Amino acid sequence: MQYSQLAVVPTAPQSAGLVTNVIALVRLRRHCMAPDGPSGFLPDQLDPNLTFLCADIVLFLLVAPCAAMQDLKRQLGSLSESDWDAIPEIGDRSLRFKKQEERSFMPAPDMLLEKARQEVEMSKSIDTASSSGGRSSSGTASSVVGDLSSIGEGKGTVLGLKLDTVSDSVSGQTNVNAKGYLTDLNSLKITSDAEVGDIKKARALLTSVVQTNPKHAPGWIAAARLEEMAGKLAAARKLAEKGCKHCPGSEDVWLEWARLESTENAKGIIARAIAAVPHSVKVWLHAAAIESDVSAKRRVLRRALERVPNSVKLWRAAIELEDANDARIMLSRAVECVPRSVEMWLALARLESYDNAKKVLNKARETLPGNLEIWLTAAKLEEANGKADTIGIIVDRAIKSLTAQHVSIEREDWLREAETAEREEYTLVCQAIVRASAMIGVEEPDRKKTWTDDADVALEHGAVETARALLSLALTAFPGKKSVWLRAAQLERKHGTSAQLQELLAKAVKYCPKEEVLWLMAAKDKWTSGDVAGARTVLQDAFAANSDSEEIWVAAVKLEFEEGEIEHARALLVRARERADTPRIWMKSVHLEREVGNPEMALSLVQEAVQKYPDFEKLWMQYAQVAKDLAKIEMARKALFDGVKRNAKSVAMWLALARLEADAQNATKARSVLEMARSKNPTSDLLWRESYRVELKFGGAKAADAVMARALQKCPNSPVLWAEAVVTAPRPQQKTKSVDALKRCENDPRVVIAVAQLFWSERKLDKARRWLERAVALDADNGDSWAALLRFEHAHGDEAKVAGVEERCAKAEPRHGELWAPERKAVGAAKLSTVEILRRTAAKIDAR
Repeated sequence: MQYSQLAVVPTAPQSAGLVTNVIALVRLRRHCMAPDGPSGFLPDQLDPNLTFLCADIVLFLLVAPCAAMQDLKRQLGSLSESDWDAIPEIGDRSLRFKKQEERSFMPAPDMLLEKARQEVEMSKSIDTASSSGGRSSSGTASSVVGDLSSIGEGKGTVLGLKLDTVSDSVSGQTNVNAKGYLTDLNSLKITSDAEVGDIKKARALLTSVVQTNPKHAPGWIAAARLEEMAGKLAAARKLAEKGCKHCPGSEDVWLEWARLESTENAKGIIARAIAAVPHSVKVWLHAAAIESDVSAKRRVLRRALERVPNSVKLWRAAIELEDANDARIMLSRAVECVPRSVEMWLALARLESYDNAKKVLNKARETLPGNLEIWLTAAKLEEANGKADTIGIIVDRAIKSLTAQHVSIEREDWLREAETAEREEYTLVCQAIVRASAMIGVEEPDRKKTWTDDADVALEHGAVETARALLSLALTAFPGKKSVWLRAAQLERKHGTSAQLQELLAKAVKYCPKEEVLWLMAAKDKWTSGDVAGARTVLQDAFAANSDSEEIWVAAVKLEFEEGEIEHARALLVRARERADTPRIWMKSVHLEREVGNPEMALSLVQEAVQKYPDFEKLWMQYAQVAKDLAKIEMARKALFDGVKRNAKSVAMWLALARLEADAQNATKARSVLEMARSKNPTSDLLWRESYRVELKFGGAKAADAVMARALQKCPNSPVLWAEAVVTAPRPQQKTKSVDALKRCENDPRVVIAVAQLFWSERKLDKARRWLERAVALDADNGDSWAALLRFEHAHGDEAKVAGVEERCAKAEPRHGELWAPERKAVGAAKLSTVEILRRTAAKIDAR
């Protein structure tokens, strides 16, 4: 066959010739591969007709089927549409859709492999110890199959060793750990064939136990519980019954048998148990428990008390079933039978009248003179009946009696008893305990610190009366210490009433008349409670004790201003400038004139003030503010320039001057001012932030980014700069900036607020709320945190949450914040409340 014939479709005779050639080729290959066949052959040894055999085969396989299908394809043209629809779908039968044979493998548990390894090692060590030979270590000669086959042998060996350790072959006594058996059985659950095998092993083991030592009760109990776990309740009952026969003196075996039986049968078993162990408290209690009638329970317990009169458990169970009268009668008998039981004495005292209770407690103290609880109960009895005079005497006698009995009780234990008495609402007992035990283990020089620290600990525990008693003790010992008075005042402000605080402060100013803060607290409390006349009286007394005190003058002016007495306030300031001539007094004078709308008088006062105090930066800034009120920008600019010449290190004044130029759209002057300010204060993050904002306003984002980069190089840990960078960064970069900021300043409220605003903008409201709450917790004095939280709750919270934020902010009384401080110090805000300032500050925060 020639190559030209490859393009010709073979006819039937040609196809038959191809088949013949294929058969010949197969026979030739079989002959050549036979063991006795030729070792090889050359292509020229073949029949020449086989030269193009491979080409013939390929032609046959590729072309012949196509030729055979041509007639069938022609017949498809005669099919109708219904015939086409009737042809079934055969689906995709290609190899890639053929489902491969699935073979699943279940990995063996680690526990099984480890157990097999241990048993193999055990069997190897036993074989080595029992014979001098052993298996040969021929490297790879031993196979894994050998190790696996030894697992079965190892199981038998291990079981034998366990059985050998159960019993002692010499004495015949068991070494079984009863608790171990019971614990193992309680944790046993039959869920597989393997665990069934474990049950069989345990059954064989426990059978050996009870046979080796039938007098061992825990072995019988363990065997019975094993059968119960295995679901063989009848076998468990039989084993428990056998245990009772072999161990009639064991209450646990009887109780186990009763537990396995029904209630009716259990009663008979318990009756037999009582006959066998009549003094067993457990058996008597179980006998009462299985009775359903209360009267039957009483009969059982009373019979039990006849047999075992010295059992506190039986007395307690019997008394709980009685009414008050019968319980008192039984307790009278109980304290005779168990006189060492404090519980019985105290229970009897609670049921008796006041006089009889005193007698009972006196007998209890005679019987148990070293028991603290009886003494404290006697003190509480006196307070409950209004006998306040004897409480301290009883507590003092308790300490002496316990000391005589060599009972050592630490001061911390006494304080815990005081806190317990406070929780039980025995305030006088609490105070008496604190007074009596205060000096136990305390050196004379350490009294103040120790008592105040103990008061702080008591407040952490919620024991306000204990803390109050400790601070009262400290005030008695140190009446001239301002710090102790302040601690006590803070306690009364948080946990006491206004009357208690005023009474405390009245004492404080008598002992510390030169302490201005105590006078101011007293006056403020009078004022906030509505007693304006009382507040004026307190301030007059304060003037008498501290005539030149700036704080008291300012407080008096504020009081008169708040009450609308402007002329009186102005007169006070005139007198204050004469008697307490300070920069702050001049500032308050200028501020008063601005508040009442008299800027010309304010300007005159501030010009005089800066001449007297040229180094006080706030007066220069106030000078500029008054000039701006009068629309005299050049005067304001000159005032600030003069001020920075005098106070080159004043960052606030440089900022005021730069903002004045920026507001006037003088970008170049603002930049030059900030450049000069940074040269004087190179590490001031506030100046760098202002430069960044100026560039952002006038120079564009690229110039601003360059300034921020320089700023972070100078102040890499500045929370002010990082917060600004997070807030003003482009949206795709904010997350990266926030991560960097948190790495540098994790616990700064300004950075936390910036991150919260990021979550807010992404509508992650829960996270935003958590971060805003965190900012408030980090620094409650930062008003910006409260304003941001209030703005968030207005946008996404409800009225209750808004009210809660306002209430918490009013209690915190914040004083600082970039947005908060200007609102608080603005003209017209002097009479605003904290909540009103909070709302005005929140309005300036952008809602996300």
